[in-house]
Amino acid sequence: MRDDDCSRRHFMTAVGAVAGLSLAGLGATRRAEASASNEDPFRYCLNTSTIRGQKLGIEKEVDIAAEAGYDAIEPWVRTVEEYVEAGGKLADLRKRIEDRGLTVESAISFPRWIVDDDAVRAQAVEQVKREMDLLAQIGGKRIAAPPAGATREPGLDLLKAAERYRTILEAGDQTGVVPQVEVWGSSKNLHRLGQSMFVVIESGHPKACLLPDVYHTYKGGSDFTGFRTISSPTIQVFHLNDYPADPPRETIRDGDRVMPGDGIAPLTQILRMLLENGSQAALSLELFSAVYWKKDPLEVAKTGLAKMKTAVQKALVA
Repeated sequence: MRDDDCSRRHFMTAVGAVAGLSLAGLGATRRAEASASNEDPFRYCLNTSTIRGQKLGIEKEVDIAAEAGYDAIEPWVRTVEEYVEAGGKLADLRKRIEDRGLTVESAISFPRWIVDDDAVRAQAVEQVKREMDLLAQIGGKRIAAPPAGATREPGLDLLKAAERYRTILEAGDQTGVVPQVEVWGSSKNLHRLGQSMFVVIESGHPKACLLPDVYHTYKGGSDFTGFRTISSPTIQVFHLNDYPADPPRETIRDGDRVMPGDGIAPLTQILRMLLENGSQAALSLELFSAVYWKKDPLEVAKTGLAKMKTAVQKALVA
């Protein structure tokens, strides 16, 4: 090796080390500033799946989210449709949401926008358009775009998936509602962070973003350190929950999720990585437990919010 090559290598190593220390320092500084000022960088959202089993209807779900102290709500589109089918007006629902100081950060639906079947996919695109229009009328900002319909057989062409994602992103440009690629840990496709981010990146659309979830990341087999590599604008809503040690990863299901802090997920590590990336995401409590569905919904909502905030405080001071 020549002397100039050696010097160059030493120089680049030193630069890399300094850059790494600088980034780490920025992350620590951000956490320290937030902790000292008692400012919480996140917003808190109630995904209505958490109290879905009580079958309350969207109006009562909005009231509970507000009374429990959340900043936002993440409703299921079907619940909003049922409200309209029963004679409710979207303008009245929007006013109810706004009067209670809430925003609609995201919404849950399952159109099969990603599948290979052209006819099914065309119907799904039309479904997404209708749902985004509905959400826009109540002030909705985003909608989940999971790999529904492509869950049982592996081998989905991810470049085609990225093209299909761009199609619904462009449809969202007409309403202002942004579809988010949702990681599904139990799916044969888009169950890993890398697969999902490939679709986000290769869509080539400036609003492309990811909807991650603590449980789904674990179930899908990705390492949580992957969140360190994802920029803050790419994660605008984050499904926060926890999972127990048993059942194991291979057999754990949606209904096994538990409240943040009641399981074994490395929540402090996850939230620290989000903070170090400058995240101001809406943390949305998403649970599907029959245990919680048997309890008073307001009690469940309040408990979930308190546990989310406790988890964030631990990350701020860690």
